[in-house]
Amino acid sequence: MSEVDPVLVEIVEGTLASVEMEVETAIARTARSPMIRDAHDFRAGIHDARLRKLTGRSYSALVQPIVRDFPIAEMNPGDVFFHNDVYLSEGGIGHLPDLCVTVPVFHDGEVVAFVQAFGHHDDIGGAVPGSMPSRARSAFEEGLMVPPIKLWDRGVPNRAALTIMTRNSRMPDSLAGDLDAECSACLMGARRLAELFARYGRAAVEGCFDAIIAKTTETFRRELLSKIPEGVHVWEDYAEHDGVEEPRLHAQRITLTVDHSAERPLVIDFTGTSPQAKGPINHAGDYAGGVFLIKWLAPILRNLADTPERMAELDVNEGVVPLIEMRFPGKGTLLTPIFPAPTNARTFVILRLLGVLAGALAKATGGRMPADQETIRYTGVYGEDEEGRPYLMREVLGGGSGGRWYADGEDTIHIVPDSRNIPVEFAEARWPFRVERLGLARDSGGPGLYRGGLGYDKHILMLRDASFMSIADRSILACWGVNGGRAGRPFLVTVGGREMEGLVDDFPVRAGEIVRVRTTGGGGWGSPYDRDPEAVAADVRDGKVSPEGARADYGVVLDGPVDQPRVDAAATEALRAELRAAPAVPFFDRGPGYPTLSGGEPHADVDLLDLDDAGNAGGVGGADSRTG
Repeated sequence: MSEVDPVLVEIVEGTLASVEMEVETAIARTARSPMIRDAHDFRAGIHDARLRKLTGRSYSALVQPIVRDFPIAEMNPGDVFFHNDVYLSEGGIGHLPDLCVTVPVFHDGEVVAFVQAFGHHDDIGGAVPGSMPSRARSAFEEGLMVPPIKLWDRGVPNRAALTIMTRNSRMPDSLAGDLDAECSACLMGARRLAELFARYGRAAVEGCFDAIIAKTTETFRRELLSKIPEGVHVWEDYAEHDGVEEPRLHAQRITLTVDHSAERPLVIDFTGTSPQAKGPINHAGDYAGGVFLIKWLAPILRNLADTPERMAELDVNEGVVPLIEMRFPGKGTLLTPIFPAPTNARTFVILRLLGVLAGALAKATGGRMPADQETIRYTGVYGEDEEGRPYLMREVLGGGSGGRWYADGEDTIHIVPDSRNIPVEFAEARWPFRVERLGLARDSGGPGLYRGGLGYDKHILMLRDASFMSIADRSILACWGVNGGRAGRPFLVTVGGREMEGLVDDFPVRAGEIVRVRTTGGGGWGSPYDRDPEAVAADVRDGKVSPEGARADYGVVLDGPVDQPRVDAAATEALRAELRAAPAVPFFDRGPGYPTLSGGEPHADVDLLDLDDAGNAGGVGGADSRTG
């Protein structure tokens, strides 16, 4: 790094981020489907010729499956490679609707980098519209599987392959349009990167690549990993249903070993994870040394930064890989499924792993991690419009993030960067329903010293008969609270007043019925009885907490009108003293759903904070010290 011009490193790093954003902007402006164009459920990434991810603003799939099947030396300018096969993606693709496009970048006739994009497309075939059958028992029910192929050869599209893919889709026009947008955007990105190499030369630019990655490695080691005490820290969390069997606890366990003197100071061991599910919640993560999962989980480490501002500055690129070792159990678990195990709802596992690592780090640091965040879910309706044309409305609604050791969680955010809900005006103009309400779900955030963020409350009035679909977790198990904080409220959908399960493919909904969706609230952080009563009163005034919730969850007694509540200080102090005398909650609070699925056990063994030799639990500023 000492031989690389630091100014040039900044120029190259900025150019990479600019190209990545330009590719994503081009896709968003030219794609056809609402899932890509409006919900922004796609990502771009830039990799070097050594297959290392260089950019950190967004995450992406992997280049490894492309170079495995197509030697770099045989690639040509104008080539575009494509794949969506989960089991042949080296862990970079989680389910078949994620279609991945990869374009090589050339300089002086040689491949010097790759531009890649992958996104969640409307439909790629399979048993149900949207290619996410909740009761699938096999990958063959989930849609068309395409191993790595050359979709464009020297600038000429493979019309036969495109015809096969669109023929297998219920929405061929949007699929063709989205693929064209992604291929064109990645080819444009490749030209931009080629200009960078032409301007500064291959040796200088690749030296900057090395410096960018090395800087990430050193920053994470020095600023983040150094804050984790050495030792072994174990935690687990659960998916609650797989669409086939009755709801039960599908465990994802992490044993985190920290040794700062080791070449790779963090070891993440998934031993203890449950056997693969019969239904589609499996994730094929045990490929390429787990390199995709390393980059997927590493952003959780940013919560250890000194300030939120510093956390926002830290990108995750290939520089995190040398710091983390992944250890997987044998074949046949939720993370090591055997083909053709179904995977379309693998978000139940891969997103839960973010919280499992956060939980292990919370135990290691005495609570200096956020409580549990919302998890991804898809809800929607499909049917025929007034002219008899089929339609599919599928939306990725966000929810509340967890309370943090310094602040409340955020309301109605999405865990996937830059993703959005579909605008009401657009939805009503395109599909036969009317949005009656879109607001915050009151009382959904987990109570705490710092409250969990709130989820959505959305009401849809159907104007024509249709079918309702849902691919959602956290409908039984809530987002957990930590360090005395309480769990948030779980996901809930009702259709005409009838409560739905989280996994539904084709529930009939009649014209005039209302579909009500309440998304998850984030978990709380710290004891709710330590929250400033005036902050609780402000939440009531803002409609985020009900007067009943203020009393029951926070021990705050209010009088006066709801729009101008006043704290009764004496009554609040007396009530809080009474509530504090109740038995202590464990370090992690999972809410009432856990006893339902655990056979009555109030909490898991791993939910108790490890004690030191003096019998004291770790903790950070202001948390209720009575946690277990």
